[in-house]
Amino acid sequence: MSPFTPRWRHFKDRAATVSVTAGGAGVLVAILLIFFYLLYEVLPLFGNASIETRAEVASPFAAAPLYLAVEEQTEIGFAVFADARGSFFQLDSGAIVLESELAADLGPVSAVAEESAGKRLLALAHESGAVSLHSHEYRLSYPDGNRVITPRVERRHPELDIRVADGPVQKLALGDNDDGTVIVALDAGGTLRAQRYNRSENFLTGEVIFDRESLSLPALAGETADFHIDENLQWLYHIDSKGGYAVINLRQRDAAGKLQVASRGELFTRGGQLTESAMLLGGISLLAASDRGELVQYFMVRDGEGGHRLQRIREFDTDGINVTTLLPEHRRKGFVALGRQGEVQIYHTTSHRRLLSEAALPLGAGAAAISPRADALLLVDADGGLRSWHIDNEHPDVSWSALWSEVWYESYDEPEHVWQSSASDNDFEPKYSFAPLAFGTLKAAFYTMMIAAPLAICGAIYTAYFMAPALRRKVKPMIELMEALPTVILGFLAGLWLAPLIEDKLTAVVTLMLTLPIGVILFAFLWSRLPLAIRARLPEGWHAAVLIPVVLFIGYASFASSDTLELLFFSGDMRGWITTELGISFDQRNALVVGIAMGMAVIPTIFSIAEDAIFSVPKHLSYGSLALGATPWQTLVGVVIPTASPGIFSGLMIGLGRAVGETMIVLMATGNTPIMDVNIFEGMRTLSANIAVEVPEAEVDSTHYRVLFLAAFVLFMFTFMVNTVAELVRQRLRIKYGSL
Repeated sequence: MSPFTPRWRHFKDRAATVSVTAGGAGVLVAILLIFFYLLYEVLPLFGNASIETRAEVASPFAAAPLYLAVEEQTEIGFAVFADARGSFFQLDSGAIVLESELAADLGPVSAVAEESAGKRLLALAHESGAVSLHSHEYRLSYPDGNRVITPRVERRHPELDIRVADGPVQKLALGDNDDGTVIVALDAGGTLRAQRYNRSENFLTGEVIFDRESLSLPALAGETADFHIDENLQWLYHIDSKGGYAVINLRQRDAAGKLQVASRGELFTRGGQLTESAMLLGGISLLAASDRGELVQYFMVRDGEGGHRLQRIREFDTDGINVTTLLPEHRRKGFVALGRQGEVQIYHTTSHRRLLSEAALPLGAGAAAISPRADALLLVDADGGLRSWHIDNEHPDVSWSALWSEVWYESYDEPEHVWQSSASDNDFEPKYSFAPLAFGTLKAAFYTMMIAAPLAICGAIYTAYFMAPALRRKVKPMIELMEALPTVILGFLAGLWLAPLIEDKLTAVVTLMLTLPIGVILFAFLWSRLPLAIRARLPEGWHAAVLIPVVLFIGYASFASSDTLELLFFSGDMRGWITTELGISFDQRNALVVGIAMGMAVIPTIFSIAEDAIFSVPKHLSYGSLALGATPWQTLVGVVIPTASPGIFSGLMIGLGRAVGETMIVLMATGNTPIMDVNIFEGMRTLSANIAVEVPEAEVDSTHYRVLFLAAFVLFMFTFMVNTVAELVRQRLRIKYGSL
């Protein structure tokens, strides 16, 4: 078959049509696959928790335990009994693994206190008034490839003769850190007693010495219902039976030697009696529940007078359930609340979510414990039965409010938008606010477009409409060639050369930005006043070449006079003057650096598309306008630009999309600090840069990992919406000006 026959041409036409259609469909399918994959990774973040029965066995205990705990692998539990006995047992079978005496020589145990959530140090108050310290430990070994857990109880500081009362103790609180140990007890007569054991170490022998100190507590109103010590051993939280609180500063005394009260008030706004309270992981937040279904979180914040106050942070929806037991998680800012009628509810404080609410427990439940990984709940019921449940609650940290709204984080004086995804210990409260990242993305794009859009559009107009064809054939490829420059090179130059240069020559940069447009306009005015014979020597469309030495001279003059101007107007330090006089902070790697560097990356894209659109305007339109008496500028503004506006707008939107999604330049040219500040001299962190920085270090399938996928999904959707709106506007512009 001849390649010139109609059938052969028809075959090639059909093949090309099918190939182009298949390619376009393939692109759409690829985009949809990306969309659904991101959605697949993100959806688990917003799922609720679930609970299911794991085991129910006959309890091996003759009496109800005073304290209950579970080790990390959820295989072995630990219980403390009133006869000063500690028992390790199998969760699935109830079989006793090991029993130990817990300072039985001091008498039976009347109260047990845990140091804090996730810690294994216990204080046991004996009926003699003495207190002993113990920790339950677990050693893992793998003989023949099988995991074996060996539990033990270790007596801590047996040399200390701790005695808090002359008889039985009703309730006990324990605080311990590297500085010492604080023990607070409520004796049988209702009197609150406190002791501190300050720890010091001999740097020569390594001997640890404890110095006992009795703490004189102030007068406290109401009947003591509960009390807690924070992990820094600074605050003692006292709560009476009616929900009134007093926060005592364990480090400050008044003239009489008594500890001072830092804050007083009422926990509950609807009244009622305190039913349960607990300290959240980290020992900063206080959780409290009333018999009227109120469940609240408080922690200490600074007030305006240099002191501290206990601040109500948030209230949790309980559906009116009376909470009788609070079990803080050991590694997250979540907790389990058990109700009087067998209800179990799971909450997370930072995300302010209730993840589960079910009636899953037997009535009259007794001692309860949650596993260190928060994946198991253990309960000894009133009938002596030993029950355990499996909890599936992988991602409680995230909610829409935590992502986009201001959140009052622990140790912060007010609600803020914060991104801080990792820390050095488990007490950390992850902060997954997208607001600083989205703001940084828009900030970087805004300053980029502020620099790139005017230069690119004006350059495209001049090149396509006024420039001589011979010069255009040289300039256009050179600018388009800039698009091939890797952005990592631009980021490298911006971070290591441009940022220090702007910091050192800030006066020159500001002077250049002010004098360059003025100088060019002034030169154009002077050029127009030259005799026609001189101006006629320059061929039409070559005027841009004359401006090159003018621009170079203005740049040289700006940098040459920089030191003199800085000394004359800013006392020799413009950066310091901006900070002290204007109150504007200055970082070396800031939005100005990003705007210039990303502008160099975006300009070729906008220029190329806009220039092609302007150059493609049919010549008969402009010739007709000129023939009717319009000037070249009138023709440009009234005919050429409206006709080319769909293409110009497309170039701007594509440039904006590239600015929003740019990674390497913002990664290398900014401080990558997730802050919300419009200051051009401050840095930012963008969504794309945050993904590039943190994905390599995120644990696969963790909350942090999926939140980064959510950031990618937000970026994807933002780009999709921008492109969709841009296409709609472009189509309307084509319809409006297509009849010209």
